[in-house]
Amino acid sequence: MNKILYIVDKDEQNDYHYDISEDTIIYHYSINCSTHVELNLVKEGVKVYYYNNVINYDDNTFTISVNHKSSNTHSELYNHGVNVLHHKFDFIVNGSVSKESSKCICNQENQIINMKDGKSTIFPNLFIDNYDVESSHSAYIGKFSFEKVFYMMSRGISKEDANHLLLNGFLIGSDSIDLHKIELFVKEIEKI
Repeated sequence: MNKILYIVDKDEQNDYHYDISEDTIIYHYSINCSTHVELNLVKEGVKVYYYNNVINYDDNTFTISVNHKSSNTHSELYNHGVNVLHHKFDFIVNGSVSKESSKCICNQENQIINMKDGKSTIFPNLFIDNYDVESSHSAYIGKFSFEKVFYMMSRGISKEDANHLLLNGFLIGSDSIDLHKIELFVKEIEKI
């Protein structure tokens, strides 16, 4: 059985540190925060799935570090951010596997959507000191594709509604999310 954590932040500077000793899913929802998250996989064979969703209005940096401190550990990081205005927003995402930790999987997917002409940066870092590891990273910064918005508009959906549907899918996505636990975040999406 997986341990499931929900984190919802607004207008704060936050620092989270987790020692992961059982399979864990973390759903993290932030509104206009600079945050540092450290995930340490401390027990052999554990998995962590970290779903990070951020709405940004000011100059903020979100740093996520996952450290594989045991063998046969598995991390999947999914970072989705929306930079709403003209400010600077950064994802710094660090995955590290020590020389002593083998047979690990360390993956990250990072995306930032700029709604206006904000300055966004993604630093997808992998620090791997062991050859017996699978790891990958991706980074995308841009806008929602014109083709997606146009397709929805060709089906009678207004441009504004199309953007809201895309925002909901991008920032919430899964049907398994308990929307009551992230009500503040859902209401914030409606304001964009």
